[in-house]
Amino acid sequence: MKGRHFSYYFLALGLISLGATVLFGFFAALQYVIHDFLKGTLDFSQMRPLHVTSAVSWIVLTATGGIYFYLSQREKVQLFQPWLGKLHLALYLITGICIYITYSLGLFGGREYFVFVPFLLIPILLGWVLFGINYFKSMLGSVKDWPVYYWMWGTGICFMTFHICEAHFWLFDFFRTDYLKDFSVTWKSYGSFVGSWNLLVYGTAIYLMARIKGDESVGRGKLAFFFYFLGLTNLMFGWAHHIYIVPIAKWVRYLSYLISMTEWIILIHIITTWKKSLSDSSKLKHVLAMRFLISADYWILGNLFLALLISIPALNLYSHGTHFTVAHSMGTTIGINTSILFASLSHVFYTNYNSSSSGSKAMAHWGHFLFNISLLVFLLILVWLGVNKSIWQYFGSDLSFSEFQDTQYSWFILFVIAGALLGISILWLVTLFLKYLFQKTDGATS
Repeated sequence: MKGRHFSYYFLALGLISLGATVLFGFFAALQYVIHDFLKGTLDFSQMRPLHVTSAVSWIVLTATGGIYFYLSQREKVQLFQPWLGKLHLALYLITGICIYITYSLGLFGGREYFVFVPFLLIPILLGWVLFGINYFKSMLGSVKDWPVYYWMWGTGICFMTFHICEAHFWLFDFFRTDYLKDFSVTWKSYGSFVGSWNLLVYGTAIYLMARIKGDESVGRGKLAFFFYFLGLTNLMFGWAHHIYIVPIAKWVRYLSYLISMTEWIILIHIITTWKKSLSDSSKLKHVLAMRFLISADYWILGNLFLALLISIPALNLYSHGTHFTVAHSMGTTIGINTSILFASLSHVFYTNYNSSSSGSKAMAHWGHFLFNISLLVFLLILVWLGVNKSIWQYFGSDLSFSEFQDTQYSWFILFVIAGALLGISILWLVTLFLKYLFQKTDGATS
């Protein structure tokens, strides 16, 4: 890694975060089955934020590293100040270490995605500001007639900065002292936060489509820009299904339901149209990246079905707070975002390293296969657990919670096994990508 462009270090940290996500998730799953596992050392109350923070870090760091890499190494855009990117990297590395240490010590203070003590928000926000300065100063004036993925990356950076701030409005008495206001703004910010990183990830997906096909029209067509504006609309107004249990106007619920359903439909159409138009030669040249993008296409379909169900207010009442919702969020995070980011990593490495052995490529393909099969089983078990809990919770079961949990024990065992297989497939791919990062050279320097 010595002498490498700093974007590679973002990618490396992203992969390490993904490995940590798998390990913490597996340990948390074991605690469902073996209740005394790591009790007193790393309780479930600590394991969950470690898992969630690692998962968010995987998405943010890998998407950020990909953007830095594609702009400076593929598109040959001269970064405004490369040292700002290195400072951005250093801030996130140091902050990440601090977050893990505070979690391990049982020191919390935030909420949901941001459970860490609030003062650690400062370097995170500073990192996004540095990223924004570097991005817009590099692009404005030097790059004209932006394709849609440049717009998606730019607006994603801006909205990430704002919604991270919004997620901490509860620190002010004006919001914290009003329960409904606090609840609504907090959960709105989480939905928009996810929408913001989706702009970064989906922008990467469209960039990859344009490069794999060798056709700039993929990122410049009317449909691509329609999707971009629809994504912005979704980000700003499609969050209301997160707060169906809050007394809000019905038209807000219906509008948010309609908006939230359209974003994935357009993305499916874009990917499907692109996939059909690929030439055989480009399919072979970038086969692993293509496979991961096609996987993302199928996971979008599956998660769209789940989203349709839980966005119906009558069904949302029963599914809210169960494993059904977990299946939707994990299916989105792993099936869609992780597939796209794996495609991005595959494109980076298999473009640079054309001398890769057929054996290593075969291992990557087997990792891809195991990843998708184990994820399918994993999500189906979560859905079933969610259905069972809804039945127990709302349809008059006389069982106590602990008794109900005991009846689900065999499903928890299967859940752990499926999670272990999914974890193995992810760690398999993480190991292959890290091997390229640390052992190969391609002349890309800082």
